[in-house]
Amino acid sequence: MRWSRAYIPTLRDDPADAEAANHRLLVRGGFVRRLMAGSWSLLPLGKRVVDKVEKIIREEMNRIGGQEMLLPVVHPGEVWKQTGRWDDVEGILVKFKDRRETDLLLAMTHEEIFTLLATELASYRQLPQLWYHLQTKFRDEPRPKGGLLRVREFTMKDSYSFDLSPAGLDVQFEAHRQAYAEIFRRLGMKAIPVHASSGTMGGKESVEFMVESSAGEDDIVVCPACGYAANTERATSGVAPIADDPWPDEPEPFATPGIRTIASLAGAFDFAQADRQIKTLAYVVGGELTLLLLRGDHELMEQKLVDALGTFDLRPAQDDEIVAGLGAHPGSLGAVGVSGLRVVADPALQGRSNMVTGANRDDQHLRGVDVSRDIPAPEWIDLRLVRPGDPCVQCGQPVEVKRSIEVGHIFKLGTKYAAALGATVTDEVGEDQTIWMGSYGIGVGRNVAAIVESHFDEKGIVWPVSVAPYEVVVTVVKMDDTATVGAADEIYQGLRAGGIDAIIDDRDERPGVKFADAELIGIPYRVTVGPKGIAAGIAEVTHRVDGSTEVVPLAEVVPRVAERIAAERL
Repeated sequence: MRWSRAYIPTLRDDPADAEAANHRLLVRGGFVRRLMAGSWSLLPLGKRVVDKVEKIIREEMNRIGGQEMLLPVVHPGEVWKQTGRWDDVEGILVKFKDRRETDLLLAMTHEEIFTLLATELASYRQLPQLWYHLQTKFRDEPRPKGGLLRVREFTMKDSYSFDLSPAGLDVQFEAHRQAYAEIFRRLGMKAIPVHASSGTMGGKESVEFMVESSAGEDDIVVCPACGYAANTERATSGVAPIADDPWPDEPEPFATPGIRTIASLAGAFDFAQADRQIKTLAYVVGGELTLLLLRGDHELMEQKLVDALGTFDLRPAQDDEIVAGLGAHPGSLGAVGVSGLRVVADPALQGRSNMVTGANRDDQHLRGVDVSRDIPAPEWIDLRLVRPGDPCVQCGQPVEVKRSIEVGHIFKLGTKYAAALGATVTDEVGEDQTIWMGSYGIGVGRNVAAIVESHFDEKGIVWPVSVAPYEVVVTVVKMDDTATVGAADEIYQGLRAGGIDAIIDDRDERPGVKFADAELIGIPYRVTVGPKGIAAGIAEVTHRVDGSTEVVPLAEVVPRVAERIAAERL
């Protein structure tokens, strides 16, 4: 490609609303343009990068036995109603009706439709199967942001495995884990596999692949000592022991006028420090008022509650619901003496005594609460958000919390979708068995964004060779010098003949403009050809990663660059 004929609309300034590096640099570099919130057009450079990312994904999926398909984007609502997700993912699912008043939706994922295809499988002899596609998804995100990190319309590689048993699912799950690790390595990213919540997907096990980045929206808990890693939605940790002073008597009420928070109570009374308080949160779960109990200095991780109770039908209770059920307003709530309500407590409260909690009377609290004596038989569920420095649940060493980008997610779905849609096969003795499924996703645009967030500097993007829009740019310093133009074109043609993805910058621009554009776009290697170099029989080869420049004889430029690129292709 000749730059003078290419559409590469680079910009001098950052977009006014851009915060994330990928947003700034992909727009400035002429890779993408925004149509509306969460919707982006891929320009020629962006399409070249996406094509290379998809090529790597396809190669690794095919390597583990994947068979590529292409399924529709518009789905009948009826099949989503059969699995229960028509209502479960209300809010981001885009629903509409056709002229026949049939319920339809835009695909946010394809579990249901792949499962429908699997209903055509008849015998265990046809298993295992692994099917995948790269297809458009649409999710009505309420707050698209971060450039390509959180969008409404995007391309995803989603694959689906079908097996006769959990053991077969385990094999395919592990194959995907290894394939994903290889995909992200080839994309030039260090992805950390972490235990994660399955969310609306269902199933009992999932693993996210996370890339550490300040632009991310997820926090992961990592133990540097033993390697434990989990999303904060799933992570757990040890709790440092606390010695409670004895309190032999029944709980004692005391006045707390105007005190409504953990911090204000701790500030007013020495015996009521946050780690000695029982925080009481009122939620409505399945239409019923429920009390959640945590230590006063701990925060609720709501997704843990969703996963443990197996329902998305929960929300914080309203003030009028709380007063009707407990007789007091938030800030004075507790579970002592409460009957007829569901009580869920975090295990950090087990065995604690001489605690402080609300008395269910406004402006009054209780001290001397013994959890096992005064709050009988709560449901013990891990509810708390893990914090930096907490003891690792595996080795006891302090954990770290890192902001990260999710670049892939794999799920053991089990029989959820197959059972709902009747996907069965006959086994060796002729009995029907429900198929065991796995689901495995990679967002293509999100991975492009994550690569940029991991590879940029003050000059622009620094693409890994494996996904760069071009591997080499041949920069002609002086377009009105016949010898320079001829030598540059000979190098360009030689690179292309050797399988190198090259572009020649033949624009009638100053060298500084050409250099700046090449650095902004992030092309891994630049070969600079100018009159002085031609006179000396040399060209300059500059490496984008570190800015180092090597003087190379003209006859050796093509093999030298080809050798370096071959070493960097992942």
